[in-house]
Amino acid sequence: MKRNLYTKLLLLVLLGVFQSCTDGFKEINTNPNAPVDVQPSLLMRKVLFDYGEQMSYEAFVAGNLLGQYFTAIDFNLFDRHSLSEPQYGGNPWPFLYTNLRDNEIILQKSRANVAYGVYEGPALIMKAYMTAALTDLYGDVPYSEALSGQSGVITPAYDGQEAIYTASGGILDNLNKGIASINAYKGATALDGDIIFSGNRTKWVLFANSLKIKYLMRISGRVDVKSDLQKVLTEGNFIKANTDNAAFRFSTQPNNFRMSTARVGDYNLFIMSLTSQEILTNLSDPRIQTYFRSTTAKPGTYKGLLNGPDASKLSISVADYSLTGSIFRENSDKLSANFMTAAETSLLLAEAAERGLVSASAKDWYERGITQAFEYWQTTLPTSYLSSNAVAYKQNGQNPIEQILTQKWLANINNGYEGWIEWRRTGFPRLKTISASLNNNLIPVRMPYPGTESALNNVQYKKAADKINNNSINAPVWWDVN
Repeated sequence: MKRNLYTKLLLLVLLGVFQSCTDGFKEINTNPNAPVDVQPSLLMRKVLFDYGEQMSYEAFVAGNLLGQYFTAIDFNLFDRHSLSEPQYGGNPWPFLYTNLRDNEIILQKSRANVAYGVYEGPALIMKAYMTAALTDLYGDVPYSEALSGQSGVITPAYDGQEAIYTASGGILDNLNKGIASINAYKGATALDGDIIFSGNRTKWVLFANSLKIKYLMRISGRVDVKSDLQKVLTEGNFIKANTDNAAFRFSTQPNNFRMSTARVGDYNLFIMSLTSQEILTNLSDPRIQTYFRSTTAKPGTYKGLLNGPDASKLSISVADYSLTGSIFRENSDKLSANFMTAAETSLLLAEAAERGLVSASAKDWYERGITQAFEYWQTTLPTSYLSSNAVAYKQNGQNPIEQILTQKWLANINNGYEGWIEWRRTGFPRLKTISASLNNNLIPVRMPYPGTESALNNVQYKKAADKINNNSINAPVWWDVN
């Protein structure tokens, strides 16, 4: 009897304690300092810096290997073209989608609140820009159904690359809509958080039109782009000077270039490629001193190594090869995260003119692009460079398209994966069969979908992978007709 009474009293006490513990549980366990909403200005700053920083790092450790600017001398499965085994980099899928998601939040806020309308145009332009980076690397990707988790879509279908580029709501359409939104905005709200153009909306329009030139050229093997390209050129509202470049300068931590503070052992894994050595040397190009250092063993000598060495079978001394230049390390405050530049725009127009896609002087745009590239990389342009045997336009038996694309490749070092992407589109410059290939001596023409897609989106992943020989890195994307 006493035991039963004791038990009942104990249960009552415990129930009271439990009730008191659950009262206000949600309030007690909610961090009052954690934001439940984010201002578009903060998100824009985050998207622009994170994308620029991440892609600049990816460029150094992965893009510059695929484009054969650098060679990795160890821990280099990626350089040997086993792209499903990324080591220092080589898996941009997660941060591309993360930044696309955050950019989508900016876009939704700009449309839901008139006070945020100033952000719509830049958000549409960045959506186009980051989507192009994604599809150019991987081909068909989740797009129209992506970023819809809150609506219950957690296994989005893969859109075809042609639609991603050309359909309503696609890359080119979003650029046009972004320009229209900027031109139509009459409000007084400042574009805060813009670390590229400091809130100058006019320069966002220049950026968008330069991107139109770039993406029209990218799909020009599949689509008749002549009238659209000529319209942009005639209107003349694109990036024409380095002062209008879509880029931001790195500074000190936490806004530094990541490789500037990497361990010496990691930094020293990346040296000049043989491709870079041959191209820069054959052109007598002084940018070799900006992009690389002379060897320690023979000061004043620049030496590269064929990409993809098997470190287990070679004895490689770093002292015998050229490390990357001080602009990537000690002087990285002179380095910019590059979205789009005057040099790239000019050289694209040179190519368009040479191919008969626009009415313009290919030679003028070619020489203008080279001059802008030297200025961008803070290297003095020799007075004789443009008239030298290998550089003089269409002279001495030179192939003008190869000349243009080689100069574009040189200007785009450390710009994401651009050198490799443009080689896939054009075949220039002439990249080399690597030393110890893990891909049957083939240079890859797309990035593989990451393993997480097979695990988390298996049905849709399998549909896409089956179209390209089980996610093959040798299956060209839609615009690649080279």
